[in-house]
Amino acid sequence: MRSPIVLVPACVHHIGAHPYHTAQLKYVAAVREGARCTPLIVPALGTATDFESLLAVADGIMLTGSASNVDASLYGEAVLDPSLPRDEARDATTLPLIRAAIKRGIPLLAICRGFQEVNVALGGTLHQAVHDVAGMADHREQKDQPLDQQYAPSHRVLLDPGGRLAQILGGAAEIMVNSLHGQGIRQLAPGLAVEARADDGLVEAYRVADAKGFTLAVQWHPEWKFADNPDSVKLFRAFGDACRL
Repeated sequence: MRSPIVLVPACVHHIGAHPYHTAQLKYVAAVREGARCTPLIVPALGTATDFESLLAVADGIMLTGSASNVDASLYGEAVLDPSLPRDEARDATTLPLIRAAIKRGIPLLAICRGFQEVNVALGGTLHQAVHDVAGMADHREQKDQPLDQQYAPSHRVLLDPGGRLAQILGGAAEIMVNSLHGQGIRQLAPGLAVEARADDGLVEAYRVADAKGFTLAVQWHPEWKFADNPDSVKLFRAFGDACRL
């Protein structure tokens, strides 16, 4: 039986003097070993992307996290902190890919930056600095800590008891998640249904309510050492099963 193909859109990073299309190994491993699918890394070519050819072979799409932020101009705002990294090529690739995938009913799992991309692609907006919003917690990691500490569970999220995520996780009412993001959802896009919130009210997971296929997005990082986290294992298995349908 053919292994399902999952598209993993790349970021553009400069390594030394040269730009590269990159995808972190932890995401590739989560697709291959967690979802049991074949990852296909897609370069961030923007409008030069042949979306029709990609979607013709795609059984699923996973949108990864990244150090870069979705450009604020895409949701009608000026960039508040120009020193923070952006990735215009990735934005120009993922946003049309998201809309086309949802229209076609291709399973979609979005993580961190991907979570924010889907919201923006469908007409939502973002807080550019959640930690500066009154009543919100600081959801950023401490970058001077070792990675195991940065990715350690840091707060709980409360799950919608009737939601798809709660169903995947066996009826759980809450779970502990890691937190490594400075931005977050301000206005949820039309057609999205909240699946989980942090204690401060920030949306931490949602689904596309009327999507033809599996479409789930989470703000945390389930790919980090996913095999050691039963909740992450269940999430990637559910995504992989949807890609096999």
